[in-house]
Amino acid sequence: MRKLILLLVLVFTTVSNSQELNCSVIVNYNKITNANTQVFKTLQTSLNDFVNKNTWGEKTFKSNEKIICSMFITVNSYENGQFDATLQVQSSRPVYNSTYSSPLLNINDKDFSFRYVEFENLSYNPNSFDSNLMSVIAFYCNLIIGTDAESFQTDGGSSYFQAAQDIVNLGATSGFPGWTQGDKNQNRYSLINDIVSPTFILYKETLTSFHLDGLDTMTTDLKVAKGKVKDAIVGFSKLYNVRPNSYLTRTFFDAKSDEIVSIFSGGPSVPIDELVAALNKMSPTNAAKWSQIKF
Repeated sequence: MRKLILLLVLVFTTVSNSQELNCSVIVNYNKITNANTQVFKTLQTSLNDFVNKNTWGEKTFKSNEKIICSMFITVNSYENGQFDATLQVQSSRPVYNSTYSSPLLNINDKDFSFRYVEFENLSYNPNSFDSNLMSVIAFYCNLIIGTDAESFQTDGGSSYFQAAQDIVNLGATSGFPGWTQGDKNQNRYSLINDIVSPTFILYKETLTSFHLDGLDTMTTDLKVAKGKVKDAIVGFSKLYNVRPNSYLTRTFFDAKSDEIVSIFSGGPSVPIDELVAALNKMSPTNAAKWSQIKF
């Protein structure tokens, strides 16, 4: 009996800690003035349960290992269960031996329309496209976990990225925007298509070296760590010669631009000429930020 109780405890612990995300899902309905607001509150509660209680992969996460992230849904219009919205997705990962969390994703998806009826069961089947709401949320859950894994090991997030690409393939015939190449060149299709492409392996290598070799070693030797971060960025610029102005490059700097300025605007100095040149080449829209790098 004692062995059985111990086994049940172990099983319960494994299951309860298997979820990967600690995600805050917010539904903002300030723009909606002619509807019962309870439907938005119910949707928010249901999405929080869905994202945080679902298991997205085979790896077991302890409670303190869960990925801190957020999904901010802004409802632009609502009528008879039909939503037109935008989705802001952000995630971060802790830096070794510090209280600092480094931003990994900061994506604003403007192609987010869906149907939802209050109290409907939010279920997700990875083998079929049943709901644009569920498919978009599941896509970003896999993207968040995959990107986090890449920051620790190159190709560590491959299974999650493949799951995200499978969702894109299923969504391609749905008629909803964001799932096909023809919609626009900066959407879910182009994002995951680049991530899984061998051409963009440098993106994954940059995530790993930037975080694991750079940020995670800052408490050991700050100057050397800054050099590692610089090398990662300069190396990443080689991708520009092959795929200039890619959406994947933009998403990287949407998340990392402020952090990069902060890293190279104080502390021990490292040579910055090559770094600033690479930054201006890859992300000229952030030129005002790059000009703040002084050392």
